[in-house]
Amino acid sequence: MPQPFTVLNEVFPGDPATMAGLMQPGPDGPIFMINLLKFKDKAVYEDGRETDLTGREAYMIYGRAVAQLLPKFGGIAMFAADVTFLSLGQVSELWDEVAIGVYPRRGDMVRMSMSDEWREIAVHRSAGLDGQLNIETVLSTEAMGMPWMQTILTKIGSEG
Repeated sequence: MPQPFTVLNEVFPGDPATMAGLMQPGPDGPIFMINLLKFKDKAVYEDGRETDLTGREAYMIYGRAVAQLLPKFGGIAMFAADVTFLSLGQVSELWDEVAIGVYPRRGDMVRMSMSDEWREIAVHRSAGLDGQLNIETVLSTEAMGMPWMQTILTKIGSEG
């Protein structure tokens, strides 16, 4: 019988150990940050502004802007798609979207998320997100050698 595990969606890291871990150099090579996104039904801005936007619509303002910001920090927006079906496993509720951003190193992602440009657009992220899981992944040696991966690695300045 599979053991249950707890999932806690967050908009910002709540555990100081997580923040401390993010400040470490991280693994060698590019990181692929998998984002599991859950949107609010209606966007709620922290500054109290009135809006008719859904959570998804507010987050998409952020998503389009961050896709333009990523290259300034060596990254790219690689993938985004709606979650439509869970074919294996069980969860009480599905995420709404999966997105993958690629960064040359963890530090590049941290630098981006600490930039004034990111903070300016992040208001839409907070307004739209009900919660999120960010999962840092790195390529295996085998994946680094895949021909299809070379295109991605070239875009971020890494080589397999």
